[in-house]
Amino acid sequence: MTSDSFSTVRAATVLLVDDVPENLDLLIDTLRGAGHEIRVAESGERALKQLPLVKPELILLDVMLPGLSGFETCRRIKADAQWRDVPVIFVTALSDVAEKVRGFEAGGVDYLTKPFHPQEVLARVTAHLQLAALRRELARKNAELQEEITLRLEAERQLHQSLDRAVLVATREGQIVFHSRPASQLLARFFPDTAPERLPGPLLAWVNRGGSRPPEVLPELRARLFAEPGTAESFVLLLEDLTWQPKLERLLALGLTPREAEVLYWFVEGKGAPEIAVIVGVSHNTIRKHAQSVLEKLGVENRTAAVRIALEHLGRAS
Repeated sequence: MTSDSFSTVRAATVLLVDDVPENLDLLIDTLRGAGHEIRVAESGERALKQLPLVKPELILLDVMLPGLSGFETCRRIKADAQWRDVPVIFVTALSDVAEKVRGFEAGGVDYLTKPFHPQEVLARVTAHLQLAALRRELARKNAELQEEITLRLEAERQLHQSLDRAVLVATREGQIVFHSRPASQLLARFFPDTAPERLPGPLLAWVNRGGSRPPEVLPELRARLFAEPGTAESFVLLLEDLTWQPKLERLLALGLTPREAEVLYWFVEGKGAPEIAVIVGVSHNTIRKHAQSVLEKLGVENRTAAVRIALEHLGRAS
């Protein structure tokens, strides 16, 4: 690596941990000459105390220190999650392989052997600063990817939920680009003369009325617009069939609460508890509690018996 390569590396804060002035002078001159900001600690204890103040991006740590050894200092640095990823390069006059292994086991990433050579110091420091920067960038991208995955899973969950409702997406010109099965069923029932891929005229006119539009498109059909359509934009509609409201009122006569009557109505329609939870927008456990309350109020032991009673009040054959 050339000296020009060193000059292009982003300046970093480097903590030097050494008690030998001659070593410090050479390291300081070499690293400051490359644009790095230098902080000094003369013992392992002082280095540990300085970490929160200095916030180093790389540490040069002498093995032989007064008091706490370099190996133990490194172990304590790595034991703190805040500094675990800061690269530590050991500085030593020893060339013994066993000592170097101890350093790697303590958490060091490299060694500088005395006497120092400025070019080697810069090469090793630069390499590990670049590796640390790459690890941070990889961690950032992984976090972004995880966030994207989470958002996609949530979008899929929302889409899955919406498929149990009458949802459609259409352009301002009335072209339907997506519709759930319940939406297509409602359109076919209320607007049988309109092509399946076109938004019915009354519904398109309702959309184009703007903010003054009433919630009911027809006496028995309510719509909700999620965003005002702009030029060449699509919009989302949620349709609601109001014909079931009178049926709900009949079920209230059984002494049920509105929510319990709604749960019983959907049982009559063949929906299970998970589906009902999605439709009414509450948890599965909440639906189970309502269902249990329905059984208790009707004096029956199972859903089949409850549905039979509901059908009698709705005037339908079992």
